[in-house]
This record gives sequence, structure tokens and C-alpha cells, in this order.
Amino acid sequence: MNTENQIRANIRPGLKVKIVLKKDQPTGILTEGVVKDILTNSAIHPRGIKVRLESGQVGRVQIILHWFIAI
Repeated sequence: MNTENQIRANIRPGLKVKIVLKKDQPTGILTEGVVKDILTNSAIHPRGIKVRLESGQVGRVQIILHWFIAI
């Protein structure tokens, strides 16, 4: 089982991720974006670390894609 999305230390602003929005939890539809803020305070969360994307959307990280590098 892949647990990298459950560990807060693995999530940083600028990271490109796929999250599940609260409204999409029943269907599992994922939304892609870049992390702006980390909202989960605990070091580990079993359903994924909650973040706010640069788009303003809030959800739990399901997949870490790669670092986003702004030029």
C-alpha cells in the first residue's frame, strides 16, 4: 500500500498532486493541482493530508505527482 500521501513531511507547497474533494469522496474522482497550503496539523493522517491548492480547492492528497518549479 502506498502511504506517502499520508505523511505530512512528504507534502510541501509547490508540489503537484491529485486530491479528492469532499464532494467527490463517494466517486473517487481526483483533482490535479499544485499545493498552496497544508491544512492537516498532525504528522500522519490515514485518509491523506488535507491541502489547499493554488486554485483554492481543498481536499486530501491521494497521489503525489512531482515538484512544480516556477521560473
